[in-house]
Amino acid sequence: MSLVLVLGTRPQVIKSVPIIQQMLRQRLDVKVIHTGQHYDYKLSKIFLKRRIYRSPMPI
Repeated sequence: MSLVLVLGTRPQVIKSVPIIQQMLRQRLDVKVIHTGQHYDYKLSKIFLKRRIYRSPMPI
């Protein structure tokens, strides 16, 4: 099963972290699409560094 999460604002990204982590623990194929509405370079780097999401797909 493949799941796609569409996130736009910084609060959505922060709130989605536990959900994404649980889905990854369950070995689900999760794609994160970040619309960049409240894009923050440092926040994105932290999430990528900690592997909270693998590689965001900006649109």
